[in-house]
Amino acid sequence: MNRIELIVVGVVQGVGFRPFVRREASARGLSGSVRNSPGGVRISVQGPPSALDAFVRAVVSGPDGRGGTIKRLVDRPLEAEAGFAILASEPSASAPARASLPPDLAPCAACRAEIAGPGRRCGYAFTSCTRCGPRSSIAVGAPWDRENTTMAAFALCPACSSEYADAADRRGHAQTIACPACGPRLWLERRGERIADGDAALATAVAALAGGAILGLKGVGGWQLIVDATDEAAVAELRRRKRRDARPFAVLFQDLPAIERACIVHAAERRALLEPAAPIVLVRTRAPSELAPSVAPTSRLTGAMLGASPLHLLLAAACARPLVCTSGNLSDEPLCVDDGDARDRLGGLADVLLGHDRAIARPLDDSVVRITPVGGVVVRRARGYAPRALRRHEPGPSVLALGAHLKTTVALALADEIWLSAHVGDLGSPVAIDRLASTAREMLAAAGIQPEVVACDLHPALASTALAERLAHDTGAALIRVPHHAAHVAAVVAEHALTGPVLGFAWDGMGLGDDGALWGGEAIVLDGVHATRVAHLRPFSLPGNEAAIREPRRAALGVLAAVDLPHDAAAAWFAPAELAIVEAALARRVNTPVTTSVGRLFDAVAALVGLRGRSRFEAEAAMELEQVAIDEPLDVEPYPVAITGRSPWIIDWRPTIVAILGELRGGTPVARIAARFHAALADAAAAIAVRSAVRDVALCGGCFLNARLLATVTQRLEAHGVTVWTPRELPPGDGAISVGQTLLASRRSRDVSRDSR
Repeated sequence: MNRIELIVVGVVQGVGFRPFVRREASARGLSGSVRNSPGGVRISVQGPPSALDAFVRAVVSGPDGRGGTIKRLVDRPLEAEAGFAILASEPSASAPARASLPPDLAPCAACRAEIAGPGRRCGYAFTSCTRCGPRSSIAVGAPWDRENTTMAAFALCPACSSEYADAADRRGHAQTIACPACGPRLWLERRGERIADGDAALATAVAALAGGAILGLKGVGGWQLIVDATDEAAVAELRRRKRRDARPFAVLFQDLPAIERACIVHAAERRALLEPAAPIVLVRTRAPSELAPSVAPTSRLTGAMLGASPLHLLLAAACARPLVCTSGNLSDEPLCVDDGDARDRLGGLADVLLGHDRAIARPLDDSVVRITPVGGVVVRRARGYAPRALRRHEPGPSVLALGAHLKTTVALALADEIWLSAHVGDLGSPVAIDRLASTAREMLAAAGIQPEVVACDLHPALASTALAERLAHDTGAALIRVPHHAAHVAAVVAEHALTGPVLGFAWDGMGLGDDGALWGGEAIVLDGVHATRVAHLRPFSLPGNEAAIREPRRAALGVLAAVDLPHDAAAAWFAPAELAIVEAALARRVNTPVTTSVGRLFDAVAALVGLRGRSRFEAEAAMELEQVAIDEPLDVEPYPVAITGRSPWIIDWRPTIVAILGELRGGTPVARIAARFHAALADAAAAIAVRSAVRDVALCGGCFLNARLLATVTQRLEAHGVTVWTPRELPPGDGAISVGQTLLASRRSRDVSRDSR
């Protein structure tokens, strides 16, 4: 008789792992015990060696293939014990919280059947089991036990207690177990007055939506705003109240056939929609569309989603029509989480509030993905994906990284994994900055550490930089500032465990470069700690500085000035007096910084071809330039582009602009011009890759959210025999910056340590 003790870490809490272990042990006649601990799942099991070997193999595979990692294995003689028990969890004070919680998952098939069918959970909005339901959004501590979640407020009824105690039941030791007799309940308010509860609250909310009302809904990770997506007046009113001029709204559908009636859905998109994560998936809108024009005024794509919770499923089914489902906030603010916050901040946005008495422990936006010709792209990593940890492939000190300014996330690099927060958002408001700070401190508290290094962006004026400076001071950690575009490349290197030199194309809006200029069209070779800029876009002026980010017409004027061509088109973009001021500023170089940004070049071309002179949200013009070419083949003939200079090479786009202006005069369709412009950038990337002779190439930065650009650049590079690496678990944009910061800060810290010895 042998005994082994194991600690299994990874995603092993909140997935029914302990009942699974008990079943596997009992099936092999083994005895012992299993318990949660802050460090993972601790197993003590005894029996014949052959049975133990088979048991260990089963544990490694995990339930439904979701295996953890055996952290420690002890094999020693033991006196026999009878049976196999699930023990009470170890208290959190005994060890740091190293077990990774699974993300919040949409209802599984069995729970959906219960909600739709007869039985005590028919129509119950909080049905879940060990396979699905809330996890991170309700966890307030470790290990994963009911008392460490916001479900602690709900004592189990006898029926739920019986299910919980049955290891063979899919709700055996399910910490979120509940039913109408003992679990959370719905309520409906209008202007602070409770008007309905339970099933009546849902029915009254559905009636309000049918009448054109705007509904505030307490979702999985925060409050949302819901409106009938087929009612143009209602959607337009939501835009007015939310102060969101044109950015597309996500749409909640009842089921997959409903999405396919409104959108063109390909097989890979269908699989993404049906994932347990239930992300928003960007799919092409059918024409004509049943959706109101104001759902996505300038986009040919719909952000489609299926129910992320039983409440969403019930609401969508009862309404039997598509519903706008957007974050509960004013534009550029974080979403509301607390009920009181929702009453204060959503009072002027929603006509009625449909909430419930299960508290949300932390905010979680909806995740967004896009399927491209070369694979899936995570646009926003949040509910359904976060807080799943990434493997840390390089040893180093503990590093807390705070990202940049837009689409911010927090990363914490530990011994063998990187914890990455869900999407925090843009740091344009005090509420957002406070949320970044609370996220960082919560992660440190959960890990039970003080960081050895705090990493931040190179830009000294960012709110994330100021927070990093305070945290480094408070914790005594070293502060390391990481260049923005090097961090983009490093994020891909960290995700894919790349070694040796990697050529990264970091194409985005703008970030501060090593020389103090505004970069955004960079080719950087990352080799160890060294990030060498080997090529970049030819610089051009941005008259008006930050105003040019919102106004593509200004970027277009800067491009025309660089080409030294007449500004004929500018007369349509500016009033005469305004144009005179802008041209004078260009001539005198007043408030006209230069940039190498691919994102701003996209803006300029969008304005030149007549798509948009002013943008109402970030990257609107660039998105339109991509989408106007949606039906053009990828292998169109590129416009000419020159590669000049050396160390670094210059991607000279001037021949491209001259060719575009000539084709505009010749009447070439804008769709063909847009497609050829994408191809020109892809040719430039291929030319730089060939000259660099680096065989591993990373594509990163927000411009690679553009499916046509990503696919075209990838195909051109692969045709030259290089290996292309793109983010898979991470977004290409600034949501991955914090991960890249952990890698480069860790490498620099090791370098400094070696130099000091």
